[in-house]
Amino acid sequence: MTATQRTALVTGSAGFIGYHVAARLLADGFKVVGFDGMSDYYDVNLKKRRHQMLSQSPNFTPIEGLLETDGAVMDIMEQHRPDVVVHLAAQAGVRWSIENPRAYVDANLIGAFNVLEAVRAHPCAHLLMASTSSIYGANTAMPYEETHKVDTQMSFYAATKKANEAMAHSYAHLYDMPVTMFRFFTVYGPWGRPDMAPIKFTKATLNGDPIDVYNHGDMSRDFTYIDDLVEGIRLLIDTPPVRPSDASEIEEGDSLSSVAPWRAVNIGNGEPVQLMAFIEAIEDATGKEAQKNYMDMQPGDVPATWADVALLKRLTGYQPKTNVRDGVAKFVEWYRDYYQV
Repeated sequence: MTATQRTALVTGSAGFIGYHVAARLLADGFKVVGFDGMSDYYDVNLKKRRHQMLSQSPNFTPIEGLLETDGAVMDIMEQHRPDVVVHLAAQAGVRWSIENPRAYVDANLIGAFNVLEAVRAHPCAHLLMASTSSIYGANTAMPYEETHKVDTQMSFYAATKKANEAMAHSYAHLYDMPVTMFRFFTVYGPWGRPDMAPIKFTKATLNGDPIDVYNHGDMSRDFTYIDDLVEGIRLLIDTPPVRPSDASEIEEGDSLSSVAPWRAVNIGNGEPVQLMAFIEAIEDATGKEAQKNYMDMQPGDVPATWADVALLKRLTGYQPKTNVRDGVAKFVEWYRDYYQV
């Protein structure tokens, strides 16, 4: 079967990452079924605009619905029989999970369970599910490696993603379901989420409003440009894990399970950037100096993230490479165009 004949189900297709993944798959000749709940966690008009752009392709089928609705994903799997499922839909946000944890139970736990059950009933060649760099929690050994122990999550959001990994592993083991978990690292770029720092900082800087700088600026993140993330996902789609016949087959540094076709893979830039350097990149791209409101660390947050991307490179030959200054410049250009500022 050729790529032009393959069908992919992308959940969260009206979201930031889901939109870009769906667009890439359409460009590569896939038929894409996009499933999204259009929740009002942030501006729904932005989500609708993303779906409108995807719908310009005759190979895109948009479906609106909630993951937690019993039978919703099952019906899609039965009707469309996708070859690949990329499960990106989730309730995102570390801070919101402290204020409204129930939303994370519904979307991230029940929703992921419904996806797993649907794929069990209607098997596909590869199920890929979004995890997060937040899963590493209080780990201090850096860069973060997929084989590190991840038992110290510091937010409920991260805890639901850890649960997703465990749930998916059990299904992979029981039903020989090939599953790859992506651990994303601070993704930014055009069509990004308004609740995330890049848009908040850019908007405030252009308006002359102060930005909140947590931990007094003593933070670093492995900022990953959206195109790099999508390239990693696209290559991993064609690299499904295979259950090893013996644990000795697993190479050092590979997170492949010894008892299931299950693997976790970091997708990050592989280079931590100081928060103040990121802000400077926004200042350079906007031509304005940001007013900074220095604050203490927020509950559930971590001071640093840094991805070891050796496994991604070993599996796909690819390593993300967009530096922050170039990525931020592209993002600010999109922001000015979209918001007409």
